[in-house]
Amino acid sequence: MDKLNSRQMKFCDEYLVDLNATQAAVRAGYTAKYANTNAFKLLQNTAIKEYIQKRQQDRMERTEITQDFVLKELMAIASVNATDYARVVEKNATTEIDGHIVQLYDAEGNPVTYRTVEPLLTEELTDIQKKALAVIKKGRDGFEIKPYDKLKVLELLGRHLGMWDKKTEMDNEEQRARIEKTKAETSRIKGEEAGTDTQDDGFLEAMRGETQSVWEEE
Repeated sequence: MDKLNSRQMKFCDEYLVDLNATQAAVRAGYTAKYANTNAFKLLQNTAIKEYIQKRQQDRMERTEITQDFVLKELMAIASVNATDYARVVEKNATTEIDGHIVQLYDAEGNPVTYRTVEPLLTEELTDIQKKALAVIKKGRDGFEIKPYDKLKVLELLGRHLGMWDKKTEMDNEEQRARIEKTKAETSRIKGEEAGTDTQDDGFLEAMRGETQSVWEEE
């Protein structure tokens, strides 16, 4: 593997933090202008690509977080429902009279009842149901129990299976760079067109068409 310079090494380290090539380039010391238009090229550099892959493999072995582990965790979250954490119960209506709690009855002498929602005790939950809990706390209005966003988890699983044909981060970085470069070239041509009386050979119109095409792809 070719040796990386200090700034390329810093870029790799920063990219592994959030997998955002543009921001990683800025944090590594590249100018914002360069990062916006060329960050994706850094990821295409063979030495950088190999170094990142090695770091990711080392981290996976060190933490034992594999693709199978992540998928199993996501599947566990996707398999639960909000109704797994609470139940609708029917209770007798009561009131306080002279310091005593008494049962309420209707005009026909039947007990007055009402329905309410009660959270399940944590010991009643399965390990998978506990794993899928994002929030469990007592607030002003009672207990708040909230599982992780199931739709988001299903989206992640679908992307892993290629169901949504989602573009990769590198595709997005490259496309953003194309847009920025095309915009810059268009602005330059417009400036020259305003300052000189040259004959229009159709290049500007072609460039505008390219810009529109790129924007539509975004």
